[in-house]
Amino acid sequence: MTKLEELTALLVNEINDFNKGVEKLKKISEQISATKIKMDVSEYKSIIEVHQKQMAIHKDTLERFESRFNAKIEQAEIYPTWAVVVFIVCVLLTMVSISMLLYK
Repeated sequence: MTKLEELTALLVNEINDFNKGVEKLKKISEQISATKIKMDVSEYKSIIEVHQKQMAIHKDTLERFESRFNAKIEQAEIYPTWAVVVFIVCVLLTMVSISMLLYK
């Protein structure tokens, strides 16, 4: 009978320990669910603001380059006007000379 009493006492102790563990887990679970995590994004905001300023500067630079490039393209001439006139006059004189030589 003593062994049975020892086993019963041991089981009662184990059950009490188990119940205490469950109570501790319940308290921890309640604390975890009650805890709210706050995110500090102030550092990220400052980094993003600096990046936005840099991007705005780059955008302005690109827009100025594009406007200068477009202005240069609009003003560009492939050949100067005087060179085209001289070429046409030379071609006409050559044709006239050849036709005069052929019909003589």
